[in-house]
Amino acid sequence: MPDIYTSVPTFENDNFILRFVQKGDANDLLAVYSDKNALPFFNSDNCQGDNFYYQTLDRMNQAVDFWLDSYKNKWFVRWSIIDKTIKKAIGSIELFHREANDAFNHTGLFRLDLHSDYEKSNTIEEISNLIIKSAYSLLDTNRIITKIPLYAIERQTAFAKLGFTKSEELLIGTIDNYAYKDYWEKKR
Repeated sequence: MPDIYTSVPTFENDNFILRFVQKGDANDLLAVYSDKNALPFFNSDNCQGDNFYYQTLDRMNQAVDFWLDSYKNKWFVRWSIIDKTIKKAIGSIELFHREANDAFNHTGLFRLDLHSDYEKSNTIEEISNLIIKSAYSLLDTNRIITKIPLYAIERQTAFAKLGFTKSEELLIGTIDNYAYKDYWEKKR
């Protein structure tokens, strides 16, 4: 695999494409990030108070600009999830290699944001399965984590099928020093 900050790979199956986020995705992504039913599933741990609820195109454009700048700064990579049937972005995936003074040091963190219409275990599994296997080498890690709150039953089912298990460890925020729970992990 190439260096993720030199070249962002695209992943695809019959239903979805995962490709590097683009400025033009903001219109589609506004429907995701203004979806109040999707909001409880977004992982905003250690994100300086941003809960990823955006009600205007201007705010969504600011978020996409931040994601693109973050890539340039090698903080994280954000993919848009394209539904091939409707040819629109229906969510995003963020990946980064986490360095911290906690149990999740040198771990790949996987964030999945989806429109609530796609918050179904089979869909979550299908989308996540496109990238999880490559994430280990992309992030140079042997362990991937993702946050799955207690109420996220569809995500629990999907990630359990993908081989993830609930961790009892807490993630300590590198910015806010807060202890976050509800992380699931999978080792290579």
